[in-house]
Amino acid sequence: MAWVLKMDEVIESGLVHDFDASLSGIGQELGAGAYSMSDVLALPIFKQEDSSLPLDDETKHPPFQYVMCAATSPAVKLHDETLTYLNQGQSYEIRMLDNRKMGDMPEITGKLVKSIIRVVFHDRRLQYTEHQQLEGWKWNRPGDRLLDLDIPMSVGIIDTRTNPSQLNAVEFLWDPAKRTSAFIQVHCISTEFTPRKHGGEKGVPFRIQVDTFKQNENGEYTDHLHSASCQIKVFKPKGADRKQKTDREKMEKRTAHEKEKYQPSYDTTILTEMRLEPIIEDAVEHEQKKSSKRTLPADYGDSLAKRGSCSPWPDTPTAYVNNSPSTAPTFSSPQQSTCSVPDSNSSSPNHQGDGVSQTSSEQLQPSATTQETQQWLLKNRFSSYTRLFSNFSGADLLKLTKEDLVQICGAADGIRLYNSLKSRSVRPRLTIYVCQEQPSSTLLPGRQQAAGSGGENGSGTPYVYHAIYLEEMVASEVARKLALVFNIPFHQINQVYRQGPTGIHILVSDQMVQNFQDESCFLFSTVKVENSGGIHIILK
Repeated sequence: MAWVLKMDEVIESGLVHDFDASLSGIGQELGAGAYSMSDVLALPIFKQEDSSLPLDDETKHPPFQYVMCAATSPAVKLHDETLTYLNQGQSYEIRMLDNRKMGDMPEITGKLVKSIIRVVFHDRRLQYTEHQQLEGWKWNRPGDRLLDLDIPMSVGIIDTRTNPSQLNAVEFLWDPAKRTSAFIQVHCISTEFTPRKHGGEKGVPFRIQVDTFKQNENGEYTDHLHSASCQIKVFKPKGADRKQKTDREKMEKRTAHEKEKYQPSYDTTILTEMRLEPIIEDAVEHEQKKSSKRTLPADYGDSLAKRGSCSPWPDTPTAYVNNSPSTAPTFSSPQQSTCSVPDSNSSSPNHQGDGVSQTSSEQLQPSATTQETQQWLLKNRFSSYTRLFSNFSGADLLKLTKEDLVQICGAADGIRLYNSLKSRSVRPRLTIYVCQEQPSSTLLPGRQQAAGSGGENGSGTPYVYHAIYLEEMVASEVARKLALVFNIPFHQINQVYRQGPTGIHILVSDQMVQNFQDESCFLFSTVKVENSGGIHIILK
């Protein structure tokens, strides 16, 4: 007991005897009422402590700032990340602001930068399966995109691009020194990715993420500069307005003390700068590359996971080539350079010539293996569907109907794939039927009409006509097709004539070919040209 009393004396000896005097700097007496903590924080001791702390603005200053013109929800607690409601398919402005101080990043002054805007998942659970989730959405919504850019409303953006294999991303170039606004449209709604869909489910949150890059020494926009994102939820048209109104009415019913625990609603949403952590992949995990590349590492802080995180950008972004801003670069597909297009010299598929062997070699055979089918898809510019048809053989792909392909690939690519599978050739602009007159035969007056109706020549042999399909209605095209069909050296053909009234020879011009009637029948003979070794072709 004596020990306890002694300890009390020691404690009391360390206390200030005049407690009121110790608070004299507050400006009011203790007994006068409650004092303001702002006066306490203004004391010199607190000012000295604050000055010793490093300022964030001095240590880290983001080069860019992105502001989305959409109001934040009032039903978000303090210290939580803001949440913004968007309507499906509605255009929302994202202002791209240059936030650099004087002298910061001089290497991008007067130059363009590239920004990629993406819609990604907020929840880590969905981030790990992002690729599978997006493939499922693509299967249910063929031909649609998760994110689009409203180009007519956008300002200051250059060379906009969308990759068919990345439905959730758009990219463009812009000049930080000029006013730039990108209007985006989100087409996926939050409830499309909920496990059960019986009505009334709570939709999953997404993130709008902006990654900005500068040019490297090779002129490609691959050097990362800045990333920022914000949390969103997407509703069906006008659903976001109703949700915002509901949250506002709920907050109005709360007491003043409860309202202090929540953030106010702001007219705009500022995308928060996020730090990207590189993900080191093992070669064994190559199959999981697409899904793991967009996720956070396991040791990334839980606080960031709670606030949401920026996804690492796709492993193979579309590379921009160093071009002047005036000339917009175009996408270059490696598959297009290897695809062999039938030569204009080739005749129709009905004619058994060089054109047939070339066309048949490009046709997908039912016996084609899965690997050969993949090569055929790449060769015919269907690279974005190779993953989707990775387990399809030639027979599997050929069994699909036109309706199946349209549902899987969308209207445009579905019809194109159907035509490629069926080897449907381009409809010719003009079709004529020609037959080579035998040198020994003598064409009697009126014989051409009989020949046109399938008659016989003087020796009793029926005339056999060949179909000539003209893709271009010019005289040179007629000469090329005749040379190809009847094995005549093209360089030996000097002129093509048409026999007119009283046997006169009329030069076949482009205008004459354009006035040919479709499915006209002609007999033709060849006449050698003296001293030149060439020939003239006479159509009768």
